[in-house]
Amino acid sequence: MGTPLRAGVAVLSAVLLAALGAAPRAVAASDGPTIVVQDGVTQPVFGYGDAIRERLFIDSTFDSDNDGLRDIIAFDLMRPAATANGLKVPVIMDASPYYSTVCRGNESECKADLDGDGLLDKWPLFYDNYFVPRGYAVILLDMVGTNNSTGCPTTNANQDNLSAKQAINWLNGRATARNAAGQVVTADWHNGKSGMIGKSYDGSLAMATAVTGVKGLTTVVPISGPTEYYDYVRSNGVVTRGNSYVASLANTVTNPERREYCKPVRDAMAAADGDETGDYTAFWNERSYVKKVPNMTASVLLYHGLNDDNVRADHFSKFWYALAENNVQRKLWLSQEGHVDPFDSRRAVWVSTLHRWFDFWLHGVANGIMDEPRVDLERAADVWETHADWPIPGKADTEVFLQPGTTGAGGLKLVPTAKPATGAFQDSRTQSQNTMILNPDTVQPNRLAFLSAPLTAPLHISGTPTVQLRASADQTDTNFGAILVDYGTDERVAHRASGEGIVTLTTEDCWGLNSPTDDGCYKQTAKRVATADYELVTKGIMDAQNRQSIRTAVPLVVGESYNFTFPLLPEDYVFKPGHRLGVIIVASYPQYSSQADTTAANIQVALKSSKIVLPVVGGTPAAHAAGL
Repeated sequence: MGTPLRAGVAVLSAVLLAALGAAPRAVAASDGPTIVVQDGVTQPVFGYGDAIRERLFIDSTFDSDNDGLRDIIAFDLMRPAATANGLKVPVIMDASPYYSTVCRGNESECKADLDGDGLLDKWPLFYDNYFVPRGYAVILLDMVGTNNSTGCPTTNANQDNLSAKQAINWLNGRATARNAAGQVVTADWHNGKSGMIGKSYDGSLAMATAVTGVKGLTTVVPISGPTEYYDYVRSNGVVTRGNSYVASLANTVTNPERREYCKPVRDAMAAADGDETGDYTAFWNERSYVKKVPNMTASVLLYHGLNDDNVRADHFSKFWYALAENNVQRKLWLSQEGHVDPFDSRRAVWVSTLHRWFDFWLHGVANGIMDEPRVDLERAADVWETHADWPIPGKADTEVFLQPGTTGAGGLKLVPTAKPATGAFQDSRTQSQNTMILNPDTVQPNRLAFLSAPLTAPLHISGTPTVQLRASADQTDTNFGAILVDYGTDERVAHRASGEGIVTLTTEDCWGLNSPTDDGCYKQTAKRVATADYELVTKGIMDAQNRQSIRTAVPLVVGESYNFTFPLLPEDYVFKPGHRLGVIIVASYPQYSSQADTTAANIQVALKSSKIVLPVVGGTPAAHAAGL
């Protein structure tokens, strides 16, 4: 558990054990220093203040800024002093583009060289404070074009994706690193195993490195990272983040003094990103990790917020499904928050899990972590469950058909309507999400609403819902959107409020050892909850012209009916008894998309052939028992 007010857990434990005459310590035998394992985990028997600190530089295999020179990748390294006397240790690496711009963690910590000697005095995050004393080396690597690395960022293109691989190769004797004086430095202290960790962009770099299959990368811990960059800025042919977002992000992570220099690289990305159509091209192919999962040899501890509206949940789900298909060793955490690090969501359990995970995969400690349930899932604020897998075993895709209404909303049932019926609405490019969702029993011209009867038993969905519409339009193009809503009053994690589900407190707790310039102490957090009459459970969009493929747009024939099938974002959600399921069908969805359609099409939906397919735990019998 974390101890408030800067009393570090590891420090306090060591003091108490020492007072009892039982403090663990490194073995000073003739064969040299070694880690100490007690109570199934490595112990903090090595110093932090005296740890060896280095800044090293590697010639890469690429030239991102096209200056005729290979880019140089810089990284900062900290390792126990005992590694100079024969101790062999693994590496934990966080490769990031953010160390000198956006910075890291809930408190936005940047790298800092306070005395100008070329070595870090302030190391972001707690990994160094906690793991170096336990017999690990920590590397914080500057992605290409950021901080001390040369070149220009390319927003998850190959140059970004291969940055960390350079350090893995060096650790395993396949690349050359030099210090600031130009002297060659070797990793003769390395035990041959490395892990990578990181949130958001850092998480994507961990996955990008893993899918290269590079030898020596043993495990990765991606936290809320994009896995398909197309899905980060597009969805089924619709642009969700436009105005050359990939170039804008590259500008954000570039040091201000280099932004003008890197402008040609950004301009080339903006010209190639296809904002005009939203179609999938080769530009996005190199920014895809899911299809490269068969190359992986590293295990994965994956974390994602189910309500993350920055890196949406389909990033974790597509990657997770691919991991399962390829029998990759894996575990998964799913929380109710938005884009929040588990260190700020479930801190003590996360640090303990991370400690045991790295001990097992990097030090070979037999702690049984891979024998435990594969999935940890937050059902409500700070209420966690464990499951054998995800989606939850026993889920089955269950068809729920759209039913015609008379004066208000239509219905939802497990069988189609007996007679053909049509629902009609007109696209509105300005309709707000609240207007779409609120007052579902009121007929509105720019949406269709469908409501179930109040449920008579819990209904649990786990996986990726899909919407299947049979529809026509009076224009050659339109968009479609669908929203699954829980209409029922309840207290839920307030993931759409400030903090995305957490409140940052003024008290601190500490995780690891300290130096005069760096401590492992961080502000504590608490869950932010709110009571509301409804919850937007999940949503999805598509461009009707991409109904056959996200690679090719095919115009509609006016008045002709087509089948439109598109996924909603994955979810794991329990609708409670007395609540009602709601399905909202719209065209443009401006709060999900930067590309509202301009045709204002009139749309006809054939209800008898239209449905939502829900991944119901227990399948159709469970849905029937709940009153659908």
